This record gives sequence, structure tokens and C-alpha cells, in this order.
Amino acid sequence: MKTLQLKGAIKKLLLLCLALFIAAAAWLYLNEESTRRLKQEAEIRTMDVIGKAAAKRLGGENAGVTHGSAVELIKRPIEIRGVTDNIHYATGVGNTVMITTGDGVVVFDTGLVIQSASQLRLLKETVSSGPVRYIILSHSHADHIGGTRFWAEENTQIVAHTQFEEEQRYLSELEPYQYGRNRILFPWMPSWEERPALKIMRYGGIQPTRTVDSWEVYSFDLGDTEFQVIGAPGAEGADNVVMWLPQQKVLIVGDFFGPQFPQFPNIFTMRGEKVRKPVEYIKSLNMLIELEPEVIIPGHLDPTVGAAQIRAGMERIRDAVQFVHDETIAGMNAGKSVEELMLEIQLPPHLELAQNHGRVDWAVRSIWDYYMGWFRFESTTELYPVPAREVYADLAATAGSESLLALSRNYLSRGEPVKALHIVEVVTASEPRNKTALSQRKEALQILLQRANEGTRNDYEIYWLKNQLDRTNHMKLEVFPGGNE
Repeated sequence: MKTLQLKGAIKKLLLLCLALFIAAAAWLYLNEESTRRLKQEAEIRTMDVIGKAAAKRLGGENAGVTHGSAVELIKRPIEIRGVTDNIHYATGVGNTVMITTGDGVVVFDTGLVIQSASQLRLLKETVSSGPVRYIILSHSHADHIGGTRFWAEENTQIVAHTQFEEEQRYLSELEPYQYGRNRILFPWMPSWEERPALKIMRYGGIQPTRTVDSWEVYSFDLGDTEFQVIGAPGAEGADNVVMWLPQQKVLIVGDFFGPQFPQFPNIFTMRGEKVRKPVEYIKSLNMLIELEPEVIIPGHLDPTVGAAQIRAGMERIRDAVQFVHDETIAGMNAGKSVEELMLEIQLPPHLELAQNHGRVDWAVRSIWDYYMGWFRFESTTELYPVPAREVYADLAATAGSESLLALSRNYLSRGEPVKALHIVEVVTASEPRNKTALSQRKEALQILLQRANEGTRNDYEIYWLKNQLDRTNHMKLEVFPGGNE
């Protein structure tokens, strides 16, 4: 009898220990989850403060909507706009799109990190505070993934292209190098030394829970809504995806078309990235044209509505890229140089597109380099690490600065500013503060800037020329302290 009572006591004790263990584990889990949420909320509040301060400093708060310039999107105010009853987006440098369903929300792109907290707060307050079931990332650029860590909840699925992590890897490794280049083209960025050294603002570290390969369709249902994530490479890189809502015929595209629609795409960006493959882009375009979307929601600026308009725009983009690609190949096979083709190849009237984002002549150069690489078979000197500029100073000493600057002046009078810049660079290699050379450089840059503003209005060309003019003016002030030449 005593033995049975002892066994019963031991059993009760074991059950009590097990119950205590389960309770302790549950407490630890809940405590960890509570800590995680509190930390996330604190980070969001911190980023909200930083974002507002940055907007005020950069002139972006309450500023007017731009004409579509990618480099001026910092001026775009953060506000909520509706597309349909269940689709809304938060504006900013990059749009964050929220699709609501009865079982939670889907978020497409999460914006620039300094704006993401404001976008999140407004969307949750204005549209829905429901659980975030899916985050779809269109590609790995910082202005599309910045708020992912703030949006992600414990069970949130993060969907991206199979190449997303590789693209994120090389962009992370080259961030110090690329930052300076980007800041020239996006002058609102703080300097590398002045940027906030906060872990929550660091680029990268995102790990998708589900990936989609090129031209693969990943379908899922949430509530009564059907979603399709499509791998669509060749636009802003190898890791581009779009999202299709077939019931509403809405296509959410990130940067697949660039900031405006339609426009000539940035087949290869001036600031420098991996090659974007034009033939893959054409294949992706054909796939999306077949969907017959009635609404396109871009990663920047506002949606485009109307099936006929959208189809016509997509077909024009596809045919323009195909034309430039085929003309470049034909020119290469005819033995023409890349510079000749950059001058010759222009879009025919029926394929004309805005070139303030991508440019036809730069696309020609990119396609050439994509297929044939760095060696042009034009000069033996290409094979060796001795650029032409290393002999500029000796050349200037031999020819004489006065004679060279007379030649440069002649080029300027003939309306050939690029040739003038070549000569000025020879002179300044030996005399960096030569007054006449600096004046001629400024004149050549002003001519090019005027042509850019009156021609393609390419954002990146314009901001580069403005940067070079600022540098030249700064050097001139050192030579002419009183401001008189």
C-alpha cells in the first residue's frame, strides 16, 4: 500500500515538474516575443524621428510632387493613396504597397529606411493593422527593402527572387565604394562619414523565406484574394520580381519600368552595377504583356490606369529595347566602333520614349560591353594599366599649355565641348589651377548642361554635370578669391 502511495506521489511530482517546465518555457517564449516586439516598436519610433528630421533637412517634407526625376524623389511627401478598396500605397522615395484581405495583409516593397517607419505607421493607422502575412520584395535596392525588418512579424513570409541574396551580397560588399558614386547623383544623401551609424539603418541582412526563379510563377491565396509573384529579370537587375492580382488585373511592378511609365529603361545604370541583360528584359516584358493588366502600380510615383494605354506602353518599351539591341549587334558585325554606334543609333519616331532615366546611347555602350567585355581590339594600350591620362602632363609640357588651350578654344567655338574637355584635362594634368583651363572647363560643362536640359533631360547626366560645375567653380574661387576672372 505504501509502495503504491509512493509511486502516486512520484507521478504527481513528475507531472508538477512537467507542468512547471511547460509554464517556464511558455513564459520564456512569450517574454522573448514581447521583448522582440518592444525592441521593434522602439526601432520604428527611432526611425520615425530620424526620417522626419532628414525630411526637414533635405527639403522633402510637404514638398511638391516632382515631374518624375528619380534623383528628386526625396521631395515627394509621405501620404496614403488608394488604388482600389483593398489596395493602398504609401508614397515617398519608394512606394510601399499594402493589399488587405480578411486573413491579413500583403506588403509589396518596404521603402527607403529613413522613410519606412512613417510609411508603416500611416498604413497601419489609415488602412489596416492586421497581421502581415507576406512581404514581397521587388529587388534588392535600398529604396525598396529599407523597412523590411520593421514590417516583418514572427510568421511573416518574405518572398524575393532566387538572385536576391546574391545581389544583396555584392551591393553590401561594395557599399563604401558605391556610396560616393551614388551621392554625386543623389546629392541629398549625407556623406559617408556623416551618415547615422545605427544598426537598424544598415543595408542588407534580409533572408527570404521563399524565393521565385526567373519567369517562375509563385501563387498563393489569402482571404478571397489570389496573388501571383513572377520572376521578371532584366529590369533593375537579375533579382526583379513583380506581383499580379489576376482577379483585379492589377500589376505591382517595383522598378520594372523605372520611375515613369512608359520610358526608355535603365538597361545599365550610370552609377554602376552588374550588367542588366536586355534579352532577358524583353522576355520578361512579353510575359507581362500577356497578362493584359488594367492597372500598373510602380515602385515610384503614381499608378497608370487603362488596359489599352498600358499595353501600348509596354509594347513600345519592348520594341525600343529590341531595336537598340539589334542595331547595336548589326553595327558591331559591320565593324563600327562603339562610339560610332552611340552617335548613330536613335529611336525611330514610332518608338520614341522619354530618356530621363535610361538613355539610348548609354544602352548601346552597355550592350556592347555586355557581349564583348573590356577589350575593344583598338589599341595595345588597352591591355596594360597605363591610362592615357598618365602622359597628359608630359604632353602638356611638350606642346605647351597656350597652344593646347587655343585648340580647346577652337573646339568650343565650333560647338564641340567634349573635345574641349579632353584638351583641358591634358592641361590641368600639369597645371591644375590654370585660370584659362578652368574657365574653358566651366564653359564646356555649361554647354553640355544646357544641351542636357533641352534634350533628353536625363537626370543622372544633369546631376553629374552640376556636380562637375560645382567642383570647377570651387577650384576657380581658389584661383580667383575675389570672384573676378
